[in-house]
Amino acid sequence: MEQEVRGTCPACGEETDWLYKTENIPYFSDILIISCSCPLCGYRFSDVQNISTNEPVRYSFHACSVEDLSVRVVRSSAAQVRVPELGVEINPGPACEGFVSNVEGVLCRIDKILDNVLIDGDDIQRRNALALKEKIADIQNGKGSITLIIEDPQGNSLIDSDKAEKENYTPEND
Repeated sequence: MEQEVRGTCPACGEETDWLYKTENIPYFSDILIISCSCPLCGYRFSDVQNISTNEPVRYSFHACSVEDLSVRVVRSSAAQVRVPELGVEINPGPACEGFVSNVEGVLCRIDKILDNVLIDGDDIQRRNALALKEKIADIQNGKGSITLIIEDPQGNSLIDSDKAEKENYTPEND
C-alpha cells in the first residue's frame, strides 16, 4: 500500500505531501515507511515503523567484503547504531529518523556527518574526521572490515543477512 496525504510542514507551516508506504521484508515483517520532503523550506523527515510488536533485539554483522556492503539494513527511529572499528555510536533522539538502506548506505550517512565536522570542527576534530573518512573509503573499496551493531528496544530494526547475528537483549535504563 502507498498513500500520499497532504499535511503541514512542521518547519515552515506550508502544505506538503507526506508519503505512507507499507513494505514486506522477507523473514522480518511488514513495515510502514513515513516520509516527507518540503519543497519550500527543504525540511525532510523519514521513519520506519514495524507494524507488529517485537521484543528488543540486537543485530551484529561483520562486513568483510564489498558484497557485504549491499546487505539490507532497516533501522527504526528508536535504534542505536554502532560501528566499533570507527568509534561511531549513533544514539536515537527526538530528531532521529528511521531508514531502509544497506551497509554502504550506513557508511555514507556517517561520511556525510563527517563533512559537517570538516566545516564546523576545530583542527583536531577535522583531522579525526579526515582519518575516519579515509577508513570509510578503504572499507568501501574492500580494504577493511567493520562490525555493524544495531540495538533496538522496540525490536523494529533488522540486518537482513544469514551472516548477521540476532539476539534478544535487555535495554539499559538511563
